[in-house]
Amino acid sequence: MKAKELLELSNDDLHLKRKELKMDNFNMRLQQQLGQLEKPHRIRENRKDIARIETILTQRKHTAAAAK
Repeated sequence: MKAKELLELSNDDLHLKRKELKMDNFNMRLQQQLGQLEKPHRIRENRKDIARIETILTQRKHTAAAAK
């Protein structure tokens, strides 16, 4: 997912998306341990998407604190 797409989402949507990605990542790691994972590169992509989401949430938190 691109950063531009993530910036358009609200904080609640970002929290929900992060939760979905973490669960998806967990399930993929389980599949990898069982030898059933077909696309192992998706684990890295999900991890990077989670980091992007957390970065955006942190930036928004700091801008809100600075505005007060």
